[in-house]
Amino acid sequence: MNVAGTLRVPGDKSISHRALILSALAKGESRVKGILESADVHSTASVLRTLGASIPTLSPDFVIDGRGVGSLGNPASALDCGNSGTTTRLMAGVVAARPIEATFVGDSSLSRRPMRRVARPLEAMGARIALPQHGGLPMTICGSDLHDVIWQSEVASAQVKSAILLAALTAGVAAEVIEPHATRDHTERMLIARGAPLVTHDTGVRLDELAYVEPLDVDVPGDPSSAAFFAGLAAIAEGGSLRLERVCVNETRIGFLEQLERMGASVTQVDARLDGGEPVADILVEPGELLAATVTADDVPAMVDELPLLACLATRANGETRITGANELRVKESDRIAAVVANLRAIGAEAEELPDGMIVRGPTAGLRGRITTHGDHRLAMAFGILGAAAGNEIEIDDRDCVAVSYPRFWDDLASVTR
Repeated sequence: MNVAGTLRVPGDKSISHRALILSALAKGESRVKGILESADVHSTASVLRTLGASIPTLSPDFVIDGRGVGSLGNPASALDCGNSGTTTRLMAGVVAARPIEATFVGDSSLSRRPMRRVARPLEAMGARIALPQHGGLPMTICGSDLHDVIWQSEVASAQVKSAILLAALTAGVAAEVIEPHATRDHTERMLIARGAPLVTHDTGVRLDELAYVEPLDVDVPGDPSSAAFFAGLAAIAEGGSLRLERVCVNETRIGFLEQLERMGASVTQVDARLDGGEPVADILVEPGELLAATVTADDVPAMVDELPLLACLATRANGETRITGANELRVKESDRIAAVVANLRAIGAEAEELPDGMIVRGPTAGLRGRITTHGDHRLAMAFGILGAAAGNEIEIDDRDCVAVSYPRFWDDLASVTR
């Protein structure tokens, strides 16, 4: 299998969610271009509409007429977040700061994901939150007048951090979040670009109280997690190269690309620039003879969504790839540790499950079999990339689940492989 061509991956999912939320909370018009029109982002748009925000139909270029942080009111129905943990946790922060009551619901996968981690800091700020015994959805939030908080997170989570910052923004109070490891900073960058008094430091971030947030035009860059799949494809190709246009290269998001280069692929940033507060570049990737990787807890936050892909690529690398400190994979759309290892074994790869990660030994060619995705888009795409490698014959049980983050994934995969 060879690769060739230029590809523009869909807009960044994390930035897309935040562009919708902060544009709705701003006072005035914000133009949004290049948003990711995926199921998860549609969930955020739908939840905002249910709360009274004026969010038009998502398209490549549209305008949101923001009505301010005090504009959201009691919903007439439950807030259906679909499969989107980002929607649930970020909007929990917004709802907690308003004098309303709302119940968050989602599909069976989302309903099992842990929400107590976001409920605890919001309760510490003054909200009342009811969760079922298992700690997932449905989650009912009774918002109120919140107060300042200094919150030390036990788990490094950009979603929890963002929920606290959005709660403070909406309530007009101050908040400081201290984390064990640095996490994605898209919320912070977008708040600063909108004029918020926010200061970052080595261990966290502080937002001082403010009365309103300014509108901002956003041109959403390409999602590095989506780009990672095609970077991985190019890395295991027999020849050729791929150029991935206008990808977000925020340092909290490019851990996978850096790891891929350490493993032996050629990864080059071209035409790097700053766009709307986010660093953006074209990524040029060419294949190389891959060596095994070692990933530890310090590496995980910058590449957590790409670890299933890394495990798949490890079947083409020389040596033993060891991933540890990745407990967070247990509570994603599926138990990604158990699911990845089980699927790798099912197609003939040598893989071992660890409590907080996995071991994959390579290289192993001629992998064959059927993959069980558990409806998890990252698993479908990771094994889709592995299935495109020379000598492999891999069937994906649920190809349609990629719509959560990358609706045109299979078409793009076909367009760049030869």
